[in-house]
Amino acid sequence: MTTTSEFINAFVDRRFADECAFLAEIVRVPSDNPPGDCAPSARRARELLAALGLEVEVHAVPQEIVRANGMISATNLVVRQRFGAGGPVIALNAHGDVVPPGAGWTHDPYGAEIVDDAAHGPTMYGRGVAVSKSDFATYTFALLALREFAASGAKLDGALELQLTWDEEAGGEIGPRWLLEQGLSQATLAISAGFSYAVTTAHNGCLHLEVIVHGRQGHAAMPERGVDAIAAATQVLTAIYASRDALKARVSKTPGITHPTLNVGLIEGGINTNVVPDRVSFRIDRRIIPEESPAAAEAELRKLIEDAAAKIPGITIEIRRILLSLPLVKLPGAERLTAVLQARGREFFGAEIAEHGVPIYTDARHYTTAGIPAVLYGAGPRTLAEANGHAADENLRLEDLRRATKTVAAALADLLVAN
Repeated sequence: MTTTSEFINAFVDRRFADECAFLAEIVRVPSDNPPGDCAPSARRARELLAALGLEVEVHAVPQEIVRANGMISATNLVVRQRFGAGGPVIALNAHGDVVPPGAGWTHDPYGAEIVDDAAHGPTMYGRGVAVSKSDFATYTFALLALREFAASGAKLDGALELQLTWDEEAGGEIGPRWLLEQGLSQATLAISAGFSYAVTTAHNGCLHLEVIVHGRQGHAAMPERGVDAIAAATQVLTAIYASRDALKARVSKTPGITHPTLNVGLIEGGINTNVVPDRVSFRIDRRIIPEESPAAAEAELRKLIEDAAAKIPGITIEIRRILLSLPLVKLPGAERLTAVLQARGREFFGAEIAEHGVPIYTDARHYTTAGIPAVLYGAGPRTLAEANGHAADENLRLEDLRRATKTVAAALADLLVAN
């Protein structure tokens, strides 16, 4: 009798050329966010899924919500596969929007070029090939493997929901969160896009604040008649930067996560060289470790800014929240996901699969916020740096894709086995 491992191993090997071709087609359609015109990418993904014999639900997000999220177009795709009346419903979520390519590429960012690397074997290059279009392929072909496994007579119970979304780079509010709020998902467990050599069970939250400093314009020949917003902003920024050392003392207990961080990543202001500036704005990125209260972190940062500004005569400030992404925390039930992925990962990778946290934030948090245990696991190397994620020459080692697909498919079979 064919075992689960034997069946999955043979299926993925037999269909691997198709899986690589599927991924290449996804990579070749630009889906940069910003600007966030992602409907064309979703249309192509739907065509490819339909060609594989899958029934695809198309859920276009209303345009006013898309615009409010800072995007041009967004569509969510859902594929449902039911294997039995009971059992868990497992969401498999990956995002198709990507950061713009930027400079420094030696390969076409949308070429999906495959290079035979001497150290790592065939490697595909392209924007999003690792983060996280790779898991469009991982999860799709894992679902196909499970469907064929069930057709062969395997007794499975439960359902899979393939959820492909296009707004993670803008926060995920109109992707997974929207699907959950609209009642379009019945998931009781979730696996989100990740890398192959560790299961991610926690990640940082993220707070983005915009601070606007208002002064009064005046002629540069008589600067005392104005109120210099840049000078005032400099004092506020000095207080912000001085607060960073104290954050290092708040050490997280989660492996892979160190401490909270704070960064000012954007600043603009002024009118002209010969004018006292009347307005400066800047944006702050504050990473929140899983042990922190997001509300307390925001209140603390706001007070720091307000206290610094109160010492400067003649200015007013505005503080506006741009984003609050909650940390990913481990819920009861997540340990089952972790255990089966680790066990199957050891089998197919021949290496220990760690459990860790990461300092970034992801769409997985929307599932845990809704009370659904979630972890991150998918195709990719050990770190973002190895994949050049969000950098030039982003790449995916295709052997990692092959093994991750086997790992996910076999883990899903373990989770869906009929009692």
